[in-house]
Amino acid sequence: MDSSTNSLDDASADGSADFADRASMMEVRLQAQEDEITLLKSSLADALRKLRLHDQLLPLLKQQLIAVNPNAAGVLNQVCCTGSTRLSSSSAIDGIRLTTRVRRNSEKLGNPEKQRKRLDKKAASSANLLSRSPSLDNRAKELVSGAGPPGSRRGTYSQEQSIKMFIRGRPITMYIPSNIQNYEDLKMEPPSERLELDWVYGYRGRDCRDNLYFLPSGEAVFFIACVVVLYHINNRTQRHYDKHTDCVRCLTLHPDKVRMASGQTAGVDKDGKPLHPCVHIWDSTTLVTLQQIGLGAFQRGVGCVAFSFADSGAFLCVIDDSNEHMLSVWDCNKGTRHAEVKNTNEAVFCVEFNSNDSTNIITCGKSHVYFWTLSAGQFTKKQGIFGKYKKPKFIQCFVFSLTGDVLTGDSEGNILTWGKSAADVKTLGKGAKETFQIMRQTRAHEGSVFTLCSLQGGAVLSGGGKDRKIIRWSADLAPERECEIPENYGAVRTISDVDGEELLVGTTRNAILRGTFSDGFVAIVQGHMDEMWGLATHPSQNIFITCGHDRQVCLWKTEEHKLDWCITLEEYGLCADFCPNGSVVSVGLSTGRWMVLDLLTREVVSESIDGNEQLSVMRYSPDGSFLAVGSHDNFIYIYNVTESGRRYTRFGKCNGHSSFITHLDWSKDGKYIMSNSGDYEILYWDVAAGCKLLRNRFESKDREWASYTCVLGFHVMGVWLEGSDGTDINALCRSHSERMVAVADDFCKVHLFQYPCPKPKAPSHKYEGHGSHVTNVCFTHSDSHLLSMGGKDTCILQWRVIRGGPGDSREKLASTSTSSPEPATS
Repeated sequence: MDSSTNSLDDASADGSADFADRASMMEVRLQAQEDEITLLKSSLADALRKLRLHDQLLPLLKQQLIAVNPNAAGVLNQVCCTGSTRLSSSSAIDGIRLTTRVRRNSEKLGNPEKQRKRLDKKAASSANLLSRSPSLDNRAKELVSGAGPPGSRRGTYSQEQSIKMFIRGRPITMYIPSNIQNYEDLKMEPPSERLELDWVYGYRGRDCRDNLYFLPSGEAVFFIACVVVLYHINNRTQRHYDKHTDCVRCLTLHPDKVRMASGQTAGVDKDGKPLHPCVHIWDSTTLVTLQQIGLGAFQRGVGCVAFSFADSGAFLCVIDDSNEHMLSVWDCNKGTRHAEVKNTNEAVFCVEFNSNDSTNIITCGKSHVYFWTLSAGQFTKKQGIFGKYKKPKFIQCFVFSLTGDVLTGDSEGNILTWGKSAADVKTLGKGAKETFQIMRQTRAHEGSVFTLCSLQGGAVLSGGGKDRKIIRWSADLAPERECEIPENYGAVRTISDVDGEELLVGTTRNAILRGTFSDGFVAIVQGHMDEMWGLATHPSQNIFITCGHDRQVCLWKTEEHKLDWCITLEEYGLCADFCPNGSVVSVGLSTGRWMVLDLLTREVVSESIDGNEQLSVMRYSPDGSFLAVGSHDNFIYIYNVTESGRRYTRFGKCNGHSSFITHLDWSKDGKYIMSNSGDYEILYWDVAAGCKLLRNRFESKDREWASYTCVLGFHVMGVWLEGSDGTDINALCRSHSERMVAVADDFCKVHLFQYPCPKPKAPSHKYEGHGSHVTNVCFTHSDSHLLSMGGKDTCILQWRVIRGGPGDSREKLASTSTSSPEPATS
C-alpha cells in the first residue's frame, strides 16, 4: 500500500513539476543575465566617468605643451585626430607620450556606443528567452527597461534598499529589511554573551601512543584536538589545559607527578603560513605554563617527549617530526637545549631516559631500537642487534625491568628482553665494544603488542592489538592474569595504572576504559573515530545527536556529559535534525538515503532515498508537518510528515539551484524556505504553493525565519571576512533568543557574533580548542550551551554561554582553567 501510494505521489509530482522545472531553469538563466547586465552597466558608468576625466585633462595638457613649446599645439591636435606624427623636439615628444597614454587608456575602456549596443543586445536576448513564459513576462520587461523592485531607482537598486557583497568575484545582492531605516548608521558590536569551555567529548587514541596518565589528584590526563583534559574519574568533572595553538601530539608526566609536558604539531595560520611547534611544561594543579620549550627549533611537530628520572626530572628529551626525527635534550629549568642529534629517517614511536642513568636514552620505531649515550653534549648511538631472532617490522613500545633490562613490544606479538653483551674481542678484534642484544623472546599476543606498562614490584602489563587482550606478567615474564576488552572499543592503545588493581585503558577507537581483571572494563570516555559533520540539538531536552564518516550515530547528554547510545550504519551520516515533537530524529547519509530513528527504541521507523548523491541538510518545518531534504544533486526534496514523525510522503521538489545544496531554513509560518548552494546562490521557495521558486528575492526581505543556519543572507553578512573564498565558513547557527550567532570557520575557530550582524567586518568573540576545520555549531534548546564539532580532530566541544556582564578581554577564552602568565620562551 505504501509503495503504490508513493509511486502515485512521485508520478503526479513529476508531471506537475515539468512546467515548473522549465520555468525555474529560465529564472536561473535570467538571474545570471541580470547579474551580468548589472556588471556591464557598472563598467559602462566607470568608462564614461574616466572619459569625462580625460576630456577635462586634455585642455590642461595643451596649455602645458604650448607653454613649453608653442609649435607643439598643432602637433597635439594632429595626434588627437590621427594618432600618428613625428616630432623632433624632445618636449613635444614628451607631450605625445602623455597623449598616447591617455588615448591607450581610452581604447582599453572601449567605445561607449559599442558598450550601449552590447547592453541592449543582452537585454533583448533576455526578453526573447522569457517571452515563452507569460508568467515571467512582466519581470522580463522590468529587466529590459532597467527597472528594479517597486520604489527603486530606474536601472539600479537604490543604496537604501540593497547592498552587494562579493565572494570569489561573484556579486550577491542583499535586500535591506524595511525595519532598518538607515543601514549606514548601524553599529556592530560583539555580543554581551561569551563562551566558556564546559566539556570535551573524545580522546585521541587512533593514532597516538602513551597519552594517558593518572595523577595523585584522582584525575586521568589525556588529550584531543588542542586541549589537554584532566578528568576526575570519581567526581566526573573536567579541567582543561588549553594553551596549545594546534593539535597536541604527545604527553608525559614528570617524576614529581605534578608537572607535565605536552608537544604539539606545527599547523598553519589562516593565511597558510606555518606556525612553529613547541613543548609546554605546565603545572597540573594550577594549570600554569611553566616553560615553553623549543619554539622555532622543531620541524613539523613534536612526536615524542620524556622526562629524565635519575636526576628528578631535570631534563626533557624531545623527538620532532622532521625527516631525520631530530633527538634533542633540554634543560627543564632554563629552557635551553643541551644536545641534539639526527635520529633516523624511519618512524619513531617512543623515547625514554634510562630510569637509573640520565645519560642513557632509548628510542624505538620502525625496524629499529637505538641505545644512545650522552656525554659532554655529544651523542653516541648503538643499534640493537636482533641476531638469530626475526627482525620485526615495528618496535611499538618498551619499558625498563627491575634489573635494568629493556623490554620491547613489537608487531610480531613478542616481548623481547634486551641486555648488554660483553665485547666480542675474539670475533671483532681489540676495537670491539659492548653491544645490546636480545636475551630472551616471550610470545605475548596475537598481532602487535601496542603498549607495555610497569607496575610496582616489577610486574608488567601488556596490551594487544589484534587480540584486544590485557595480560599481567610477573617480573620474570610469566603470565599471571588476562582479560579481553569488548570488540566495539577497538584494540588496546595504552594502559595506565591507578592503584595496582584498577586500570585505565585507552583504545584505538578513541575510548578510555576503567576496570579490573576481575570486574571487567566500562567506558568512561567515548568519541567519534573519523570526520564529523552532522549535529542537531533536541527541541526541548538537553541532548544532541552527531554523525560522521565513522558510520556512527551517537546521542549525547549535555548535563551528564556522557554518551547515551550509539548505533552503527551501513553508510556514513552527514546531517541530522530532530522532529519538533522530539520523539524521532532524521539522519541524511552519503548515498542519498535518509532514515528516521526512534529515540527510545533506536529503531528505524521510516527510510527513503532521494537521488544517488550525498545529502547535506535535513530540516523540519516549525510545526513538524514538512521535512526538507537538501542534496548534492542540486534539489531540495519536500515531504509531508504525519503520524508524529513516523510517516513521510513526497510533497514536491525544489528545482532551481545550479549547484549542490549547503544550507536551508524554514520561515516561522512554515510556508517558505531560504536556501544556499555551493555556488553562493540565495534562493527562496514558496512550499505551500507547490515548491515554487520566488523570482523576486526583494519580496522576501522582511520574512521571519524559524532558524538561521544559512551562511549567506543579509542578517549574517558581517560574519564574512574580506577576501573570503566562500568555503571559509562551514556553518553558523542563530540562538533561539535571536541575540547572537555562532560561526564555525575553516581555521579551527568558533566565533560568536551579535545577531543580526549585516555590516562587513563585524566584531566577534573568537574561541580556540579545535585542531581541524570546525564543521558545525548548534545551540541547545535553552541557549545555555553551544556545541561545536571538529572535522578531522573528531572532537566535540561543549561551551557554556555566559550571559552579559563584563568579561575577559582576551580573544581566547576557551577553558575553565586558571589563567596562566606568559611562559618563558626559548
